Amino acid sequence: MHYLCRRYEIPSGSSSAGRALASQAEGRGFEPRLPLSFNLHFFTKRGAIFCAFANWLYLYAEMYNNKIIMIKRNMKLLMALVVLCVTQVVSAQTVGNIGQDANGIFAQVEMRMRYLLQQTEQLRKVEQEKGKLMPRSVEKDGSLRLVNIGDWCSGFFAGELWMMYRYTNDVFWRERAVSNTWKLEENKWNDSSHDLGFMMYNAFGKAWEMTGEQSFRDVVVQSAKTLATRFDETVGCIRSWSWGTPERWKYAVIIDNMMNLELLFVASQLTGDEHYLNMAVSHANVTMRNHFREDGSSYHLVDYNPDDGSVIKRITHQGLFDESVWSRGQAWGLYGFTMCYRYTHDRAYLEQARKIAKFWFSQDKMPDDLVPYWDMRDPAIPNAPRDASAAVIIASALYELAGYVEGAEADDYLRLANKMVHSLESAYLNGPLENHGFLLQHSTGNYPANDEIDVPIIYADYYFLEALLRRAGK
Repeated sequence: MHYLCRRYEIPSGSSSAGRALASQAEGRGFEPRLPLSFNLHFFTKRGAIFCAFANWLYLYAEMYNNKIIMIKRNMKLLMALVVLCVTQVVSAQTVGNIGQDANGIFAQVEMRMRYLLQQTEQLRKVEQEKGKLMPRSVEKDGSLRLVNIGDWCSGFFAGELWMMYRYTNDVFWRERAVSNTWKLEENKWNDSSHDLGFMMYNAFGKAWEMTGEQSFRDVVVQSAKTLATRFDETVGCIRSWSWGTPERWKYAVIIDNMMNLELLFVASQLTGDEHYLNMAVSHANVTMRNHFREDGSSYHLVDYNPDDGSVIKRITHQGLFDESVWSRGQAWGLYGFTMCYRYTHDRAYLEQARKIAKFWFSQDKMPDDLVPYWDMRDPAIPNAPRDASAAVIIASALYELAGYVEGAEADDYLRLANKMVHSLESAYLNGPLENHGFLLQHSTGNYPANDEIDVPIIYADYYFLEALLRRAGK
């Protein structure tokens, strides 16, 4: 890692002046406890001028906000660092792409994540009485939207913090990850939601993976037990929404629910109880049979008759119309069946994932940057909103899917995933102090409800981080 505030490790492309300054900094004990790590990647000619100025601006703002008084003897060094950054950038022949290497993009991610963490902690002081704790998105007025732990998006932030710890091995991120993970604990009893995979596995599951601590494992298992109460033997699926029953549907199952099966797969591994595995497999099989059209595209919602398990209707709730192609729904399907293959090695799931991928990239209205419109059947294309979240969920899935196939097909999946991530990091990344520290712009949440349209959303950031880690082989 190339963080001056931590280890003073210098990238191989750094200038001699940069190395000298870093050495001087270490010798003089310069290690300010600031919520930003200066990235010596800026000492290379690939540094971008906005990054240099943004870093300094952010540092100054944090010093002011937290009333941090720098020791006088370090001020000359700080100014020298800024001058060096600007000098190196101005003399650069080209502005490099921050996605050219993992350390470069993760330096940008870390800067934004620290800012989101600060913004979240500040707003919690105001919203805590309302139970609003976790960042979800940016409101129409530009303010930060926090949600309570019962919101389906509540687990993504803690999951991001664990991924930051995975990449940096910095105790700062572990401490914040642990703290934010335990805020979600009560959800292990929440039997009103099918989204315990999103809410709990993304947080406690990652905590267990990275620490091996029994307390995290116990919450994962209890969460799976709670999720299992929503499984119906007759239908063969986990019920999605309880609301809307029976006025709008009798037993709703949405394609998104494929993502929650990982919690059951892992619980089966942890406990040796195949009951969880059997439920996950049943849900995947019934979904594969009933949710997909012949061309590999997916309906959003299938309504079942709980008396006999028959299909009543196939509709949408978040797409444009019932037969449209809601982009994030296709992403959930691709990711979900790829994940199912990981745990079962059932080739039917692999073939389903490949079929979805083939359909997805056959879309004639797909933009050149591969970041899709929110619904690929929207007649407003090319003026319809994009959905960065769908792009990055698909990209992350493709990195995994490439490992299950061979030859040209694997190469093609990697090429497509790399192109999507490159598009996102080069043209969809928020500025360092923009949008409260969220990473990506231009996601679409619920277009029919006119909510979260063309804004940063936490799950886009979560899967962006995951895709970056997978690209880096971590």
